[in-house]
Amino acid sequence: MTRSALAAALVAFALSALPGTAPAQEARPLLAEGMHTVYQRVLTRPGAALMDAPDGAVISRYPPFQPLYVFARDGDWTQVGPSSSAPPAGWIGPGTAVPWKQNIVGAFTNSAGRQRQLIFDTEDSLRWLLNHEALSAMQERLLAEADSGIIEGAHGVVSVEPEEFVNIRDELYLMPILDFVEDLHPANYEELLLMQVASIPKEAPRAPKGDGDGDMSRFDVGMVFVFDTTQSMDPYIAQVQRVLQSTVAELVETDIGDAVNFGVIGFRDNPEAVPALEYRTRVLVPLERRADQSAVIAGIGAATQVATASSTGFNEDSAAGVEDALTEIDWDQAQGDGDPFDARYVILVTDAGPKDARDPNARSEIGMQELQADAEGRNIALMTLHLLTPAGKATHDYAAARYREMSRFAGRSFYYPIENGEEATFAATTERLVRALTDHVREARGQATLQSEDERDDDLEDLGLAMRLAYLGAQQGTQVPDVLTGWITDKAIEAPSRMAVEPRLLLTKNEMATMAELLDNLVRLGEQTDNQQDAYAFFGQIRGVIADMATNPDMLINAEADTIGGALEYLENLPYRSQLLQMTEDRWGQSAMLRRTILDGMRQKLAQYRKWLYDASVWTPLYEGAPDGEHVFAMPFDVLP
Repeated sequence: MTRSALAAALVAFALSALPGTAPAQEARPLLAEGMHTVYQRVLTRPGAALMDAPDGAVISRYPPFQPLYVFARDGDWTQVGPSSSAPPAGWIGPGTAVPWKQNIVGAFTNSAGRQRQLIFDTEDSLRWLLNHEALSAMQERLLAEADSGIIEGAHGVVSVEPEEFVNIRDELYLMPILDFVEDLHPANYEELLLMQVASIPKEAPRAPKGDGDGDMSRFDVGMVFVFDTTQSMDPYIAQVQRVLQSTVAELVETDIGDAVNFGVIGFRDNPEAVPALEYRTRVLVPLERRADQSAVIAGIGAATQVATASSTGFNEDSAAGVEDALTEIDWDQAQGDGDPFDARYVILVTDAGPKDARDPNARSEIGMQELQADAEGRNIALMTLHLLTPAGKATHDYAAARYREMSRFAGRSFYYPIENGEEATFAATTERLVRALTDHVREARGQATLQSEDERDDDLEDLGLAMRLAYLGAQQGTQVPDVLTGWITDKAIEAPSRMAVEPRLLLTKNEMATMAELLDNLVRLGEQTDNQQDAYAFFGQIRGVIADMATNPDMLINAEADTIGGALEYLENLPYRSQLLQMTEDRWGQSAMLRRTILDGMRQKLAQYRKWLYDASVWTPLYEGAPDGEHVFAMPFDVLP
């Protein structure tokens, strides 16, 4: 089967499970003003009652901030339903819901390394703090007042970000963005988003893992090394083996000896191109809790049995190794004790760059940005030890750019270049890194750390704090602030280079399947563009594809769009900029380089969308009985088309 045929089959299978395969209901929600495919939606206020008719009998009551579609209006009464593909459920009365212009929500980032953010009653109150001449001091004062129970004071603070981190991918919470204003931060004049949000948890708090009162006695670390096991890596793998032997020796006979555990993955290149390579990726040692770490040392020893054949080109398929570390390693210990690892680290060790998604020997078309987003969503920090050896000099700039893009977590970079591939420098860097990560356990459990003050690294310190905040958030069942509405910024008020509240699109599986099918068609037709005449013809072909897709009412395609982005109306008017969504016929036809860049980005995103479509763990129903196609996922803006 060809790649395009396989893609079509995958999308067809995805859609076969969605409501589009069932006969369309006659009743459809009202369209938003000026839109062809975007429906009007509202969010219920606390106590909203569903009635069988205006001024009729009460059928049931909605939880606060339940997203509903609007089917009709009768004066101040609104006919609503939870699904766009089912009949309306009933009516809600005046003042019991607020409009929700777009399906966007806010997600708090991990607050390690920044202050907790305040939520204000009005936009003006928020701007007052943004422009305060003593901003940091005033913010600290307001936080202290909020923590002391002094809330809704003279300065308009109505709530505050929780101390612990709540991972929106693990525990979906609804913090809908009701309105937003784009502006510049007065401190550095960079783009700033002021957002009016509503907030309430999706579910009741879970039972705490420990005593529910900040118990860190069970906090542990899972660390997976992803080794390049090609010929040039032999001495470096041996160095890591020595570092881990020393680390294990330090841990033996201590009370954290079983709280730091390791896994090992090896990667090479495409064995179909060079059979003597034996494998592309291989889990040499699975990650699991062990009393005896000798298996890990032996596994790294196996990794030193490097390939006897040379790969095709200097770059290797490191992306496949990292991808396996995310998806093939049992971070949740579902096959073991069922207790997930709390701090999660993947350390890539290589002297080569990653295969480009266009390389015929690459396994996956997922890009570094998509890998990073998927890893952080799983609460896994990716790190890279990049050996800048003379042999790979031609690849250094390319590889460094890709690995920097991948090796980020909570706004911090964990890319470590080793100049000239110096073995002593590599050994020292590896030892400092591993010791810092094991110190995360010691610090969490209140023990003395091995690193001195001079050895400490601020980014690694913040990473340890981020993992502890995530652990406490899960352990204590931390909930987002319970406020009706309030104003907050996307960037940290006191540190405008740090993201504090990440806007995300609350996307249904139907909508993601629509994006996947459209991207698949765009890539297929775009690859056939050989000259400027073909490029201009491309838009005509795409209009035909869009028109065909629009015949399915569940595909949510605007057939009258003038731009590619306009075809996906639910992506328009977002606080998000995309070359693809703003692409016009003239721009597409004039620049072959721009076409190539956009096609590569689409291919990488398409690969990630297909993974998410089949990953049940990322999808959440917003109401009981929701059909599969209306389960939702809070997608980060940076992986939108």
